[in-house]
Amino acid sequence: MADDQEKTEEPTAKKLEDARAEGNVPKSQDISGVLILVVAILALWMMFSFIAERLLNLVRYYFSLMNHPLEQANLIDIAFVTFKEFLIMALPITIIIAVAGIAGTVAQIGFNFTTKPLTPNFSKLDPIAGLKNMLSMQKVLEALKITFKSFTAMGIGFMFFWAFIKELPTVALFGLWAQMEWFAHKAIIIAAVMLVILFIFAVLDLVMTRKHYFDKLKMSMQEIKDEFKSMEGDPHIKAKIRQIQMQAARKRMMSAVPTADVIITNPTHYAVAIKYDETKHNAPVVVAKGVDNIAIQIKKIARENGVHVVQNPPLARSLYKEVEIDHPIPDMLFAAVAEVLAYVYKMGKKRKG
Repeated sequence: MADDQEKTEEPTAKKLEDARAEGNVPKSQDISGVLILVVAILALWMMFSFIAERLLNLVRYYFSLMNHPLEQANLIDIAFVTFKEFLIMALPITIIIAVAGIAGTVAQIGFNFTTKPLTPNFSKLDPIAGLKNMLSMQKVLEALKITFKSFTAMGIGFMFFWAFIKELPTVALFGLWAQMEWFAHKAIIIAAVMLVILFIFAVLDLVMTRKHYFDKLKMSMQEIKDEFKSMEGDPHIKAKIRQIQMQAARKRMMSAVPTADVIITNPTHYAVAIKYDETKHNAPVVVAKGVDNIAIQIKKIARENGVHVVQNPPLARSLYKEVEIDHPIPDMLFAAVAEVLAYVYKMGKKRKG
């Protein structure tokens, strides 16, 4: 019994589905962060000319106010113009970054809308449990991982930054526009280097996150058995299984109608398809049967495939009630069915003649 309680089995589809419904998904924040950084850098690079032009206009505006007194009206105007310019520069990038954040999450876990995480859980307000969670080994390892990752990226980035600092005496002789281009070029290089480092860490974090997620959801054999029993006892699931089985059986039955020798009808409510293969069976076999709408479909398929349809109400009702699908006809109906088959064979010969 102890072995059954060990969580050694992979989580079932229902277990994973329940976890997703609760908002528990294997999402790596590092992957989303790297994607946001990549999109942000690309957006800044593509919009650099636009942003630089707005900044230059803002500087020109400030210089144009040098001979004006700093009155309240002027200060309000300066604040309004500054806010408007920075909003125009920042809003497109902000929207692009927000879309990138959503895309990064959807790419990892797919679309999963749930309000479960927003439901108030007062057990989380327990200070003792919160303190234990903060001091847990998982939190310590997470803090060490973030520290190591940050210092590694910042250290390598600083090495490039220090190399670029040596160029400042020469850059100071450039014009304002050239200085801005130099700054943007070097900033992109530093960002790209740090981005490669963060991407490596993000891939490792994604692998570890998914492994930890599936390990945490592993089940014992007893849990799998209990889940199977609960699903089997669910009337909705049983009804769904029966519906699927009936649909599959009906589809299989309809596919056998074109191979039948004759369709015996009553003629409106019943239809029974008979096939006789003397190499396989000693008696004719019922390959399809149905009432009302199903009977109409059987007759329609038969006519489309050139199968004879014979009206014999008593025989059709008896065959429907007495014989199951894929079963041979009983002895008491053999003579009547043989007479119908003889008629069908005779009609077939006349057609060929």
